[in-house]
Amino acid sequence: MPFVPDPGNDNPGVIAVKDCKKCIVLSEQAQQRVAIADVESQQIIWEWKPEQSNVKKEHYKWFSNISDAKPVYEGKYILATASGGGVALIRIADKKTVFYAYAGGNTHSAELLPDGNIVSASSTGNFLTVFKTDSTIAAEQAYSKNITASFGHNVVWDARRNLLWTAAMDKLVAFTYNNNCDAPAISAVDTFDLPGTEAHDLFPVYGTDSLWLTNKSNVYKLDMNSKLYVQADAIQKNIKSVSNGPAGFPVIIIRPKEEWWTDEVLDAQGKSIFKQNGLRIYKARWLLTNRFSYPEVHPLKTCP
Repeated sequence: MPFVPDPGNDNPGVIAVKDCKKCIVLSEQAQQRVAIADVESQQIIWEWKPEQSNVKKEHYKWFSNISDAKPVYEGKYILATASGGGVALIRIADKKTVFYAYAGGNTHSAELLPDGNIVSASSTGNFLTVFKTDSTIAAEQAYSKNITASFGHNVVWDARRNLLWTAAMDKLVAFTYNNNCDAPAISAVDTFDLPGTEAHDLFPVYGTDSLWLTNKSNVYKLDMNSKLYVQADAIQKNIKSVSNGPAGFPVIIIRPKEEWWTDEVLDAQGKSIFKQNGLRIYKARWLLTNRFSYPEVHPLKTCP
């Protein structure tokens, strides 16, 4: 279902998001921000920048080139990463950065673990980082632990199987989580072959037990029960992100026009869904709940 903020909140930005029937969350690098765009009005109606939040000035550089932004916690928060190495959990209602820390290594994506801890993926150095989301301590003091993972571009929690998945170059790797809130750790337990190479985006296919996979040469749907994959209808090279929703929410993709970014969100047939000149969009996600990874009732969790 679409995001609905807490009733009674009189923040104009939140009211605009509440009233938005079709919203897209953008990783927008021209202004180093997470943005929410209203498809119907073709306007950006909400944004987060580190300098507008409670991030310390000396940490702004951690959030250069926002690389992913996922709706989490029933759509009331956004989990964001940046190539500058930053990982942040942001409350939409007041733009507060509830937790943030530094992973480093050109961080490309992050995921929530069941107890509220966070895991991120970094491509330079080929690693995942598990964080304890302790919002009571300074960002530079956050507990973290690195685990080797080739190419480090994605992470997705699988609630049905209690596994964390990452598409690592040409392998799908499964990790178990120790469920230790104070000393989180993950361990690789299985590996499956993937088509192609340089696996980039891994994200749930809305309403199904499957994942979108993008790589250097194509887009696939990966059935998580059989581990079989189906190639997209049309060849889609170098797609940075893919997202879909229920009826009326088309598959949306990010296909770079310049280097790794674009000013436009397209559907799978190449039709423009949202466009603003001057934007540098790296990824785009529908602002919808994710039942592949999270329970229906999913309040904010932190450790402690």
